[in-house]
Formats: sequence, structure tokens, C-alpha cells
Amino acid sequence: MSSSTASEASGPTSVEYIQHHLQNNSIGEGGFWVLNLDTLIYSWLLAGVLMYIAYTMGKKMTADTPSGGQNVLEAIVEFVQQQIKDIFPGSNPLIGPLALTIFMWVFLMNAMDLLPVDLLPQLGQLVGIHYMKVVPTTDLSTTFALALSVFALIIYYNIKIKGPIGYLKMFLFHPFGKYLIPVNIIMTTIEEVAKPVSLGLRLFGNMFAGELIFMLIALLGGASLYGLLPQIALGTLWAIFHILVISLQAFIFMLLTIVYLGMAHQDIEEH
Repeated sequence: MSSSTASEASGPTSVEYIQHHLQNNSIGEGGFWVLNLDTLIYSWLLAGVLMYIAYTMGKKMTADTPSGGQNVLEAIVEFVQQQIKDIFPGSNPLIGPLALTIFMWVFLMNAMDLLPVDLLPQLGQLVGIHYMKVVPTTDLSTTFALALSVFALIIYYNIKIKGPIGYLKMFLFHPFGKYLIPVNIIMTTIEEVAKPVSLGLRLFGNMFAGELIFMLIALLGGASLYGLLPQIALGTLWAIFHILVISLQAFIFMLLTIVYLGMAHQDIEEH
């Protein structure tokens, strides 16, 4: 048997295994027009799950004998409302639903990382799907789409609250006053662009690192019982810790969204 045949028979190497799991199922000619189908499908499915839960819980809600699910949902809503009350200046009916949706949707997408790393990809292999990434937030397309959507709202409310002239003044006179306009333009532009970049990269980086650790733990397994036991132990410990990570990242994304939109609602003098 040749060395290449022996290698194929023994399965992929560690590098090949990781590269395969990091490859999206994509269509397109390349560049901007590539569509990551797995990211889109799982994001939409989880959005559908979120809408279904909200719809069914809304129909079953009662003030007399609330169910356990209703208590959990009310606790989450109150938690989000408290964050808005503490951070957001004034009132805007969009902020509450937006913050709650971001928190729950990002949490559900992050939680896909708790599934066994090989489970869905191997099921996909059975039906001819060779590549499958199941955690949407490990795809920059997802995190930057969310971040840019928030950024569009930031620009919209900046212009709505401050007016076009007031928004322009923010670039001209913030933070160093009228005598350093060129510096102000550069500094304020960097400050504004950093908002979506930090939102997108922070979520992507933390979730990508978490998924990579799950892959490294999966590589510890094998036919030997001595390899399987540490894999199960480490995987369980990391999954328990990762519950905190996925919750914290959803919370941070929601919190920064509230903060940035709150800044957009401030007058130019307050800014």
C-alpha cells in the first residue's frame, strides 16, 4: 500500500480535520458574492425558533398561574429592561425589542457551539453535504452583518436627533474644538468606525476561539479508551465554562448596542 493510500485509510490529519470543520458550505464566484449557505440556514432556523417561542409563550401567558417558561421569559425581559433603564437616555420604543432580540438571537447562535462538534457535520456527510459550519457567530459574515445593522441605526439616530448639521459638527468640533478640525475629523471617524468593528470582531473572535478548542478536544479521542476518557472529561468541562462565554458574548453585544444607540440619542453638547 502506498503512503498516500495509507494516509487516506487512517483518516484526515489534525490540520485537515480542523480545516475541514472551518470550511463553510458556500456558493458563488468568490469575494463579496460568496454566500455561506450553512450560516444563512442556521441563522434563519434559529430566528424561526425564537419567533416560535415568542409566539407560543405570548399566547399562553397568564397573570394568575405563570408557567416555568413564562417566568424565565419574564426574567429575561426584566433583565433587558433594567439594562436599558440604567444606560439609555430618554425613551425609544424600538430599543427594548431590539435589545431583547439581539440578546436572544445571538445567544441561540452561540449555543450551537455546545452541540458535539462532529454531530451535524457527520449527519450532513450522510446526505452528501461535505462542508458544514453550524455556529453562525463563528462566521465574520454574521457578526459583521449584525454590527453593521446596529451601525446603520447609530447613523440614523445621530442624524435624526442631532440633525444633519449637528451630526456634521460632531465630526468637525469633537473632541478638541474648532481649532483642530482636521484632527477632529480623523479622530471622530476612527471612533465611529471602531463601533461596528469592535462589535463584529469581539463576538467572532470569542466564538471562533471557543469552537477551535472544541475541535482540539475532539482530536484527543480515538479507538483507545485512554484517549476517549480525557476527551469526554475535557469536553464536558469546557462546555460548562463555555455556557458562560456564550451568555456573556450575547450580553456584551446587546449592552454595547444600547450604549452606542444611547450616545446617538445625545445632543451634540452632551456628546
